[in-house]
Amino acid sequence: MAASATHLVIADDHPLFRAALRQAVGSVMSSAKIDEAGAFEELTALLEQDADVDLILLDLSMPGISGFSGLIYLRAQYPAIPVVIVSASDDGATIRRSLDFGASGFIPKRFGVETLRDAILKVMEGDVWVPPDTDLSSQADPEMTRLRDRLVTLTPQQVRVLMMLSEGLLNKQIAYELGVSEATIKAHVSAILQKLGVESRTQAVIAAAKIAGSQWRQGTPSEQ
Repeated sequence: MAASATHLVIADDHPLFRAALRQAVGSVMSSAKIDEAGAFEELTALLEQDADVDLILLDLSMPGISGFSGLIYLRAQYPAIPVVIVSASDDGATIRRSLDFGASGFIPKRFGVETLRDAILKVMEGDVWVPPDTDLSSQADPEMTRLRDRLVTLTPQQVRVLMMLSEGLLNKQIAYELGVSEATIKAHVSAILQKLGVESRTQAVIAAAKIAGSQWRQGTPSEQ
């Protein structure tokens, strides 16, 4: 892959860490085009303008997302773009779930620029990179596996709606944010409940929070 053709997006709300990632990328791909996003809406806006991206470096927690919601959305909407999680939460369960949801790698923020550079280079070569000391051999929780399998059946728009439900937004607020009718949102909510095998908005948010652990922020949706 020619360096001049390489296009990456760094999605993280911390400018200093974005600068560190940019330095790591630039050290191995000096001619790469690098875009930055400090919020998930900025990331989706960038991708809507130009989806010819070779790699996304995504923080698990930034404005607009929390936990795995952003990763789930990106894998549904842009399945051809590799996504590497770069996060301060680097326990084995978080790394395993990231890979389960389709991440091409996981880079803990605690690592220095040299490790960031090596990891990014490996992923760009088509490998999956996780910290060498990561133990991924533990038995998966059957309930978590079932919930994960249900979540990945959601369409990209349904994932966005669930993300907003998790923030406690009402149907009319979600409709306004997404530029669609309230009836469309109600239809999405009904489909989400059916796919997740739950009976209420609150149960849907709880299911999402379970699969994300403490990282998927839970709102207090009240509409049925």
